[in-house]
Amino acid sequence: MLKQAHAISEEIIEWRRDFHMHPELGFEVQRTAGIVATELEKMGYRVKRGVGKTGVVADIGEGGKMVAIRADMDALPLQELNDMEYASKIDGKMHACGHDSHTAMALGVAQLLTKEKFDGRIRFLFQPSEESADEEGKSGAMRMVEDGAMNDVDYVIAQHIDPAQPVGTISISAGPSSGGVDSWFGVIEGKGGHGAYPHETVDPFFLLAHVIFALNSIVSRRLDPFAPAVVSIGSINGGFTENVIPQSVKLTGTLRYTDPAVQKKIHAEIKRAFETANALGGSYELKFEMGSLPMINEEMVSAEIEKIGVGMLGRENVKELEKSLGAEDFGSFMEHAPGAMFTLGVQKTGHEGYLLHHPKFDLDERALPIGTAMLAETALKLLKE
Repeated sequence: MLKQAHAISEEIIEWRRDFHMHPELGFEVQRTAGIVATELEKMGYRVKRGVGKTGVVADIGEGGKMVAIRADMDALPLQELNDMEYASKIDGKMHACGHDSHTAMALGVAQLLTKEKFDGRIRFLFQPSEESADEEGKSGAMRMVEDGAMNDVDYVIAQHIDPAQPVGTISISAGPSSGGVDSWFGVIEGKGGHGAYPHETVDPFFLLAHVIFALNSIVSRRLDPFAPAVVSIGSINGGFTENVIPQSVKLTGTLRYTDPAVQKKIHAEIKRAFETANALGGSYELKFEMGSLPMINEEMVSAEIEKIGVGMLGRENVKELEKSLGAEDFGSFMEHAPGAMFTLGVQKTGHEGYLLHHPKFDLDERALPIGTAMLAETALKLLKE
């Protein structure tokens, strides 16, 4: 499969560079999705457009088990600072997380599988909006699941490029590999007044200081030390001039977890932290926006990916996946079928310090056939399990 992937590497690179030059954000991936759907139709796939708003689902094969392969398509709202010929042509938008390569490699897998004979079905999930959510707080994976993209799927797999690892390597481990994420939005209400007469006010900044202390104590004092978790404040907004104590202060933040029981506990503790405002004479409003689920790599699927990686690349080039509480909405697919995501080493000489989401990020395209072959080989192997 690796030999076959190298044979079509120029086409994979051409797709990747085209997507890189024309990045699209969130659910606005009409051009990318249109190209993907057209290419898949030409290959002979059964294609559905507009799944999860702007996603594409494509099937091949008949009966038996079904393995799904996911690739995200959206870019980031970032100004690219590279000057190569395939740099972004759209101001303020850039494929700085490698989704252009994910999409191109998945198209490469689709092309390879048209030449294979197998029992069962393989489904491709080309997903919009992994990096962001819609007005209801739902990402592309959630919307695709709602539209039936995971119906009848037995296993689901994906990969993510890793510019910190050299070309010719992959990383995979069973268990938690990225965190679930929720957002929270709070308002602390006091009583405004003149800055010269603080005794006539209920200063919301005074209340805020205690709430911040309580929030920053959740992980260290309210949770099991062995439970991975994060509670972070992302923004604080209040006041409008130097001599007026405002009526209220707004603050927002994020929480991360890998265990749903810990998620529930964090929600309760954030509420408890805000209740400090009540004790000091103020009040508060608090709401949560539920985000992506944790990504838990299933043991058997992870073992198969590891075995295939060892056979293809050598034992020394298959590494343990570094755990992170960064969010990845692939977990929404894995809620409906066992699966796993591995990372693909794509480190490019001269770009070693420019990691994901950096305006000078780029990848070594020699890695693309490797990622393509890994996904294709894994899908075929899982159909036989």
